[in-house]
Amino acid sequence: MTPGAVVTAAAVVGRWPLRRVVVAVRERVRTRCGDDAGSALVEFLGISLVLLVPTVYLVLVLGRVQAATFAVEGAAREAARVYVAADDAEQGAQRALTAVGVALLDQGFDDDPADALDVRCSADPCLTPGAEVAATVEVRVPLPFVPTFVGDVVPLEVPVAAERVAPVDAYRAAR
Repeated sequence: MTPGAVVTAAAVVGRWPLRRVVVAVRERVRTRCGDDAGSALVEFLGISLVLLVPTVYLVLVLGRVQAATFAVEGAAREAARVYVAADDAEQGAQRALTAVGVALLDQGFDDDPADALDVRCSADPCLTPGAEVAATVEVRVPLPFVPTFVGDVVPLEVPVAAERVAPVDAYRAAR
């Protein structure tokens, strides 16, 4: 064969057995591209981490927001219910605070019930027969693992609120 002559695949296969051709091509690719052993595992781990970490964070945040939703819904419902069932407004306010505290603690929130609860009445005095009592409960859910220095760009907490209205029994004695 003369220098500079073009060698075709048919000519190579004709001279060498097919197995030697495959081995020669594999060696040529390996020396040109480098060894590829283990790169699939590294790519799998890299992509898994890129997808798995945000998914786990999303599950954590949504779990806390859902717990807050359960807490404020239950707290508002019970606060309005116990308020209208009380003998007087002072006793109703104390019972409503207790109900809110129990509902928030049940879902793992240690917020002050007095700060979280807002009670409004449609009549004065509050327990006038036929009046309505609205209880609003608001809790702020902090986002986990968010540093405070990004507070100007990203909100650091999610507000969750619920309101329930309970009617005062129309046939009860005015107090």
